[in-house]
Parts: sequence; structure tokens; C-alpha cells
Amino acid sequence: MLSFLNYLISGLSLGSIYAIIALGYTMVYGIAKMLNFAHGDFIMIGCYVIFTIVSTLGMNPVVGIIVAIVVCTLLGVGTEKVAYKPLRGASSSLAVLITAIGVSYLLENLALLIFGADTKSFTSVVKWSGVSLAGGKLKIQGVTIITITVSVLILIFLQLFVHKTKEGQAMLAVSQDRGAATLMGIDVNRTISITFAIGSALAAVAGALLCSAYPSLTPYTGAMPGIKAFVAAVLGGIGSIPGAMIGGLALGIIEILSRTYISSQLSDAIVFGILIVVLLVKPTGILGKKIQEKV
Repeated sequence: MLSFLNYLISGLSLGSIYAIIALGYTMVYGIAKMLNFAHGDFIMIGCYVIFTIVSTLGMNPVVGIIVAIVVCTLLGVGTEKVAYKPLRGASSSLAVLITAIGVSYLLENLALLIFGADTKSFTSVVKWSGVSLAGGKLKIQGVTIITITVSVLILIFLQLFVHKTKEGQAMLAVSQDRGAATLMGIDVNRTISITFAIGSALAAVAGALLCSAYPSLTPYTGAMPGIKAFVAAVLGGIGSIPGAMIGGLALGIIEILSRTYISSQLSDAIVFGILIVVLLVKPTGILGKKIQEKV
């Protein structure tokens, strides 16, 4: 029973990381109606920034996280301005998708060029060892507690931001009808830039927590978590903030439990298989709403 609890807590920890990444995906899709497949590589860039500041320059991990958030935010906004904004009026959404994949490959190869292909050992930004329960039989790592807490705080912050602030209301208006939002005097470009900034900052936070829990870093570190977080966003209902959280947690628990009790080789296949089943039963995801097409 205690071992099952251990695996469940590990699943919640991994799921919380997926949830933070998925929140970035879901916000960008909900407002800009585009899939930023370079999102996973923003995680990797954030990890390399923290690695450089903490391991190479020997500075405080908090400084590393702050700098990573700033770098990823600027990278996200810059990418949107240079690569995605010119394609906003494109007749096919395929153009944006292909560009996003191109940006992803560009970032991966730049990291390969600058940092090399060898695996770097990442120093955890969480120094707290954690707590022991049930006479030491159930040990919860500090990074696990911090990860779950941070993901819940981010969810609360985003919910309050979207529903209680002027910028958040502008985001809701743009997601509903971009043309009408423009007529109401909302600066659509600024709103989309803010969305990208938030999503990219979340990628940096997720990167710090991901590499603290799984301390190996390569130029492809963000690729698979990025894809799985996208699956989590779709599972929860893309465009829904609570949906991204539910999808992320569900995915993390399923992955850890299937890796433990079924097969470590088949865990990814099981995750994607469950996504297919959920979408067959409920195509919009768990909390997704059906969008009426305007004619």
C-alpha cells in the first residue's frame, strides 16, 4: 500500500510538471488559436540558462530561475513577433504549424551547437530533502512537494488573472472573437504577446522543476515532455485552464503507474492509447467546450 502511495505521489509530481507546460499550450491555443510546437524547446532553453548560471557561474539557483524566466519570456514574445505574427492572417493553419516545427528544430540545433550533444548533469534548484512519514517508510522528496505546490499556485494565479484583470478579460474577448475584440478597442497584438509571455515564463518554471526531478540535460530534453504536455492539454480540453491541470495530473499518474505495474517500454504507448480512447468518447476533451462555427 505504501509503495502504491509512493508511485501515486511520483505520478502527481510528474503530472504537475506536465500541467504547467500544458497550461502554456492551452493559453496560447485558447487565445491565438495556434499550436506552438516550439514550447517544449523553451523548456530546454530555460534549463540550459539555469545550468549555465548555477553550475558554470556558481550563482544562486533563484537567480538562475529568474534569469531563465526572463530569457524564455523574451524568446517567446520574440518568436511570436518574428515567426508567427506574419502568418496570423494565413488562409491555412498548416503554415503556422510548419513554422512552429521549424522554430523547434532551430532551437534544438542552436543548443546542440552551443552546448554540445553530451548529457549535462543538472544540479537541482530545490535543496530541501523532503519529509518522511509512516516511520520513514513513506518519503516524499522536497522537489515533489515544491512541484505540486507550484503547479496549484500557478493554476490559481492564471484563473484569477484571466477572470479578474483587464488583460485577462481582453484575452477572453480575443479568444471568443478576434474581429469583435478589435472593434471594441482591444489591442489584439498586445494581448497575444502577453499570452506568449506567460506561456513561455511557465515553460522556464516547468524546466527548472523537470530537470530538478530528472537531473539530465540534453538539447532534446524538452521534446518528449512538450509532446506529452500537449497530449495533457488535449485530454483536459485544449483552451481550458482547469482542463490542462486535470489532463496533466491524469497523464502523470497514468504514466508512472503503467511504467511500474505494466511495462516501462509500453508506458508511452499506454498514455497515447488512453488519449485516443478519450477523444473517441469525448472529442473536445474532459472540460473542452464545443465551438460553434460561424457561417
